[in-house]
Amino acid sequence: HYIRHPLYSSLFLLTWGIFFKSLTLPGMVLAVFSTIFLVLTAKADEAECTQFFGSQYTEYIKRTKMFIPYVF
Repeated sequence: HYIRHPLYSSLFLLTWGIFFKSLTLPGMVLAVFSTIFLVLTAKADEAECTQFFGSQYTEYIKRTKMFIPYVF
C-alpha cells in the first residue's frame, strides 16, 4: 500500500544499516553498488509489471513510493 518493493526495500535498509554501523570504504562501495543494483532491478520489475498489468500498474506507481514511504 505504501511501497512497491518491500523485499528490495529491506535489502536497501539492511545494506545502509550495516554501512552506518561500521563506516568503511569497502562498506560504502558495497552500499552504493547495492543501491544501484536494487534500483535497476526494481525498474526492470516495474517494466515487466507495467507490460503485464497495463494502466492499473501505472496508476499504482503514481500512488506509491519505490522503497521508502513518503520519500523514495
